[in-house]
Amino acid sequence: MERQSHGSTGGSLRNGRLGRFGEERAVAWLEARGFRVLERNWRCARGEIDIIAWDSCTLAFIEVKTRSGTSTGHPFEAITATKLARMRRLVPEWFDAHPRVSARSVRIDAVAVHVDGDRTVVEHLPGVL
Repeated sequence: MERQSHGSTGGSLRNGRLGRFGEERAVAWLEARGFRVLERNWRCARGEIDIIAWDSCTLAFIEVKTRSGTSTGHPFEAITATKLARMRRLVPEWFDAHPRVSARSVRIDAVAVHVDGDRTVVEHLPGVL
């Protein structure tokens, strides 16, 4: 697992804005480490994938969870077995919707974004499934 702390959030964030802020931080963090984001917030009838990105020759399907403060627990706690099973089902649906894309390997990753006042910490767990 890799972590990095960031600076100010620019003020307090409410739920919807918090999620968007977290995804923006996750994308910036991933891109700074060489990931090439292919798509964000892909949706189909069965659900949504937050980020799809190339990590070298591996196509990563990434779930992002953001939490503010410490009272709501760790963001990874919100990624349940049910959520991971849904992600596993969404991957082939994404490929069905993108027939020109192929990958040597595929994995499902998780990114946690902690926002605590002016401090933001990003954690990445590759291959959670």
